[in-house]
Amino acid sequence: MIGSAQDDEVTATAGRDGSETATSSFVNTLKHRWPTWLALALVVATFADGLPRLEFLAWLLVVMAVCYPIFGALRGELRRSGVLVLQTAGLVGFGVLAMVALAMDHSLGWYVLAAGWLSHAVWDFAHHRAKTVVPRAWAEWCFVVDLFGAAAMVFMS
Repeated sequence: MIGSAQDDEVTATAGRDGSETATSSFVNTLKHRWPTWLALALVVATFADGLPRLEFLAWLLVVMAVCYPIFGALRGELRRSGVLVLQTAGLVGFGVLAMVALAMDHSLGWYVLAAGWLSHAVWDFAHHRAKTVVPRAWAEWCFVVDLFGAAAMVFMS
């Protein structure tokens, strides 16, 4: 049917050169990336005035690692085969990295802690891709915080 309302709607959305489609796609992508924007705001707020204390960021790594088994328990995912063991290993591993960073000379401790945060970013990415244990928005948010937090520790220490 020529000149139907549906054709007009498609033309209005797509535009003649497709630019509005690209624009609306970009806007939709931004809307769906709200965890990333929130995480970036948190990183800027945390590191804008310089590095927080090493102790604070080390304990924060432990707290972030604790969130995964808590989410897993609340979502009933720890009952799946091997999930509890994996989450426990992650919690212990990140806890050990945090404690090692605290036990070292601070100049070297920053690099160990940054490695722990970077490792946790990989952990977040794996959970995001697998769509398990934590909500995807949480994994995305935490990935961005960990990645940029680790970079800040390396470049600001």
